[in-house]
Amino acid sequence: MRQGEVEGVRLIQYRAQGGGSERTHPFARTYEDACAHAEGVHRALKLHPEVRPDVIVGHSGFGSTALLPELTDAPIVNHFEFYYRTKGVDVDFRPDFPVEEETLLRARFRNAMILTDLDTCAAGYAPTPFQRSLFPEAWRPKIEVLHDGIDTAFWKPRAPDAPRTVLGEPVPDGTRVVTYVSRGFESLRGFDIFVKAVRRILDVRKDVLVVVVGQDRVVYGGDERFTDGKSFKEWCLARDPLDPARVRFAGHRTPEELAAILAVSDLHVYLTVPFVLSWSMLNAMACGAVVLASDTAPVRDFVAHGENGLLAPFFDPDAFAAQALRVLDAPEAFRPLGEAARRTILDRASLDVCHARLRALLERVAGRSAG
Repeated sequence: MRQGEVEGVRLIQYRAQGGGSERTHPFARTYEDACAHAEGVHRALKLHPEVRPDVIVGHSGFGSTALLPELTDAPIVNHFEFYYRTKGVDVDFRPDFPVEEETLLRARFRNAMILTDLDTCAAGYAPTPFQRSLFPEAWRPKIEVLHDGIDTAFWKPRAPDAPRTVLGEPVPDGTRVVTYVSRGFESLRGFDIFVKAVRRILDVRKDVLVVVVGQDRVVYGGDERFTDGKSFKEWCLARDPLDPARVRFAGHRTPEELAAILAVSDLHVYLTVPFVLSWSMLNAMACGAVVLASDTAPVRDFVAHGENGLLAPFFDPDAFAAQALRVLDAPEAFRPLGEAARRTILDRASLDVCHARLRALLERVAGRSAG
């Protein structure tokens, strides 16, 4: 089986030629890349006239579906992940890490292919209400809220009789486990705020083990401009040192390992600026963890303070520490929040729920075209 192949699904590969380069205006490079992919997909499918879809599904913004109306009348359904803005979202949320002017201005042009997709698609979906709200009001009727779905049979609480271990080592009786997960350690996901809060927590309690999963890299943004040659993780820990015996940086972990870590967590801490909501927070909720998260719009789509989790102001490490210490003082008293968090995912974001809704959307669109 070739890379990218799925059993029972035919794979037709394409090649993108050209794309953005140093000769391209910086504002236009993303669009030129998308145009190269659009042409590549068009060229590849033109060689296969036997492919006659009932409906086409694609991820908006990358150009993959932009030219397909020239080959087929099949309706297009696009996944709309994010609409770039210059105010009120990721690029201007952290004045302590100001974005370069060129990056700010380029954000307006990153929507060019997305706008093409909004025009050509029959329907679309966005994972969360916040992400849908970013799109221009005139186009929102085309977009419904539909998450990718969380496998709640995989991301699940620990069995009551299962031993409590972290990375293969038993957790001593009475030890409180705090978790944090992010692909990269960066300001967009509030890693620096987390470090400051953890330092305050460890100063108060000696029975806390902090497990941090992720890689020492910046996935989004330009944090390296502020760190004097250090990685963002190194820069944060130089300013707020943490006891390595009590804070374990676990690096990248397999999904199985991550699910096991989240299932033993007494408190899962998550921060984000107004941006795409991380799957890790929903995975933690599905595992029944008590979630303490930033009081930002993406988080509020799933977490209601005091009902299925806890919220704290993004920029306030003292508030995060105070909330965390309340939970760590009496983990069992807060366990109902973790149970409610799992019910939230089961009801709103489980694979069964989301796949049924996606299938209904595709059948509705395909039927509309056929009728």
